[in-house]
Amino acid sequence: MSDNPKHEHQFPLRLTPAQRKVVAEVFSQFSERLRLDEPNEQLVSFTPDEMRAIHQTVRLGIQRADSGMKRNSLRHVACVAEQAIEHFQGIGRIPVKERLYQFKITLKDTRPPIWRRIQVRDCTLDKLHERIQTAMGWSNSHLHHFRINDQLHGDPGLMEENFDEFRYADSTVTTVSRIIPKSGKRFHFEYEYDFGDSWWHEVLFEGCLRADPGQQYPLCLEGERACPPEVVGGTSRYRAFVKAIADPDHRRHVEYLRWIGGSFDPEAFDPETATKHMRRGLPNWREMEPTASRRA
Repeated sequence: MSDNPKHEHQFPLRLTPAQRKVVAEVFSQFSERLRLDEPNEQLVSFTPDEMRAIHQTVRLGIQRADSGMKRNSLRHVACVAEQAIEHFQGIGRIPVKERLYQFKITLKDTRPPIWRRIQVRDCTLDKLHERIQTAMGWSNSHLHHFRINDQLHGDPGLMEENFDEFRYADSTVTTVSRIIPKSGKRFHFEYEYDFGDSWWHEVLFEGCLRADPGQQYPLCLEGERACPPEVVGGTSRYRAFVKAIADPDHRRHVEYLRWIGGSFDPEAFDPETATKHMRRGLPNWREMEPTASRRA
């Protein structure tokens, strides 16, 4: 079993430091992924096969544990792994009303990568655009579209004459369930925001789960790094921007800080805040005055 395979579904388990430690004692190959030096609960992603192996092994280790604290940690790991296995059952075995779609959204050409992992119920691509905007931290101030199997999908109300010219499919009626493989296999497509700066994202469908009745959705599970300010001009200029604001002696340091109206931490990200933004949603552009930026 390889560590963190790239071509399999990945689903996160929320584990305390003690629970991560007992998993590492059994599966040393996961040590780096388990973030053993970090405090508090952490989300750690595993494939279904890895979760099954963890579940089976820790159950066998419960009776052999040399302390009550260790037994409790093993019991919890076994429980959360079992629940995760039950939730990951394949798209066809989960009733439509209970089906949850998990995506990993990565902003292309960013090193280290800026990404989010989200869970959503079935919705239109137009609504998925909203989920991506709010999870990433964009302001919905510019045009966007999806590119799925060489087919562009966009909002006819925004694209206007380009909608027919570029043979767009209508993102306001096309649903996630229509574009996802019925097999439930991993599938990726692209999302572009701001046709001037061209913030291209890879949207990776990681699989379907059964929604937790006690959980509200949409949900941002995890991610890394702040969304770039929209005024910096794309990924190549963003790299220069980050370098400049980190160096008080850089000739453009003060200028860039004025652009964004204050300080900026490129490493800052909080999934709970992203989830709140996702649930709050975006203002309806149809109720707002048209702006030049939406046509750029």
